[in-house]
Amino acid sequence: MHSLAVVIDALPSILSGSFITLGIVFGALAIGLVLGLILAILQVYGKAWQRALVHVYIWFFRGFPILVLLFLGYGLFVALSLPVQPFLISCVVLGLTSTAYQSQIFRGAILSLRPGQMQAARALGMKDSQAIRSIVIPQALRLSIPGWSNEYSILLKDSAICFVLGTQDIMARTAFAAARTHEHLALYACAGVIYFVLTLVIVRLLAKLEKRLHIPGYTSVSGEAL
Repeated sequence: MHSLAVVIDALPSILSGSFITLGIVFGALAIGLVLGLILAILQVYGKAWQRALVHVYIWFFRGFPILVLLFLGYGLFVALSLPVQPFLISCVVLGLTSTAYQSQIFRGAILSLRPGQMQAARALGMKDSQAIRSIVIPQALRLSIPGWSNEYSILLKDSAICFVLGTQDIMARTAFAAARTHEHLALYACAGVIYFVLTLVIVRLLAKLEKRLHIPGYTSVSGEAL
């Protein structure tokens, strides 16, 4: 009963940290969406040196642990005399890391499109940049929703480590309450349930969005070709 009372007492504070957690996750997703799409286009349609640079970028951010990247980001902000705000640093670091993974999601989506569409666009007199902007990107974004849903889940779990920088997210508030009450098991179990609910709700919403924006003729949500 004491553990339950501790959880109930700490729950409002932990839940308020979920807004910080979601802010970090959606901020990182937004950064990864914009930059990842650019890198994917360069990988598919860019020149050899552009593809090489993108490959180095992806190798770097996929090869370092998130914790190391967070500390590197913190050190870089300090070295450049930028405002040391844990929330901002977390968004930027996770966003740049997510860029590497989202670029591969978008690249796969672009490559899954029928090449005849670009040829038809050129035959109609469209420039490659126009065809990419008007034809390729809208379809690639819709086909990327399943992978983007998975990336959300990964970022949500990765965000749990951002409390080492001082962000007042779910984990930071849970750790504080656990250190104060010594009810580690009950409080961290509560935090785990909150993370699970946040994952379930957003993933379900993205699954509905995927069905709504499904492109006929491409793989469906169940994995069967229409």
